[in-house]
Amino acid sequence: MKRPVYNAFKSLLFNRGHFFAAIVYRLTCLIPNDALYLKILYRLEFKRKLDLNNPITYSEKLQWLKLYYHNPIHTIMADKYAVKQYVKELVGEQYIIPTLFVWDRMEDIDWENLPQQFVLKTTHDSGNFGVIICKNKSKLDISSVEKRLRKSLNRSTFILGREWPYKNIKPQIIAEKYMEDIAQGELRDYKFFCFDGVVKAMLIASGRHSGKDVCVDFYDRDFNWLPLRQSHENAEIHPQKPMLLSEMITLAERLSLGIPQVRVDLYESNGQIYFGEYTFFNSGGLTPFRPEEYDYQFGEWLTLPDNMI
Repeated sequence: MKRPVYNAFKSLLFNRGHFFAAIVYRLTCLIPNDALYLKILYRLEFKRKLDLNNPITYSEKLQWLKLYYHNPIHTIMADKYAVKQYVKELVGEQYIIPTLFVWDRMEDIDWENLPQQFVLKTTHDSGNFGVIICKNKSKLDISSVEKRLRKSLNRSTFILGREWPYKNIKPQIIAEKYMEDIAQGELRDYKFFCFDGVVKAMLIASGRHSGKDVCVDFYDRDFNWLPLRQSHENAEIHPQKPMLLSEMITLAERLSLGIPQVRVDLYESNGQIYFGEYTFFNSGGLTPFRPEEYDYQFGEWLTLPDNMI
């Protein structure tokens, strides 16, 4: 894009209200230049220029990794089905949530043979958009679930956030065993921020099954609560320290060894640890930290690789 046109586009993009920005966000998905696309999104979210030549903050460095660090193994690690074999070979099958079925198309789902409780996931999507938690099949609105899964199958996390690991994942649907921790009455996410195989911080997502918004609390590796927020509110009562925290940290570090940075998501259920997923770009690297100082702190922990892949 020539500079005068680009400057005019920026003027329109960054000096309008939220409604206009939402429309432009959808249009920018059509931009083929990944660096330009990420610069636009970054400016929208952070109200500042994305510095790819000298990235300092965590959010800036994540955009750099999207563009310049494409390790083929990350595609397997981001695939919610293929990653199970990868993790099994690294640490053992005991950490894997059992897979009940795998389907290539939404129309192939065998609703009749699914148990009363189960979880459906699309293998190529990120976040919870393509996740269906069923606690009672007799009350499940199948048509609504099919509509949501169809949307997820047609979504591209690569196009939306230019997250390269998702680019070549084959979209599939998997059914997993329903998991719940009896003591908590839910299955809490314990998400560990790992930098070259070292856990530096973690977050706990709670209230997922409450029917209300999920709450998120951040902690350092010693389980000291951090006054940090992104898109979710903190829980009114901070979650208690998980019984198997030390074991989870050890497992997360084994699973992240040799990777510049990755979030390792684990579950603790009835005295057993289970692997959830790898997340290479926390919130796409496009959700501001509040307060901003933590964006710089996390950025200090992330050393970018010398060689681009």
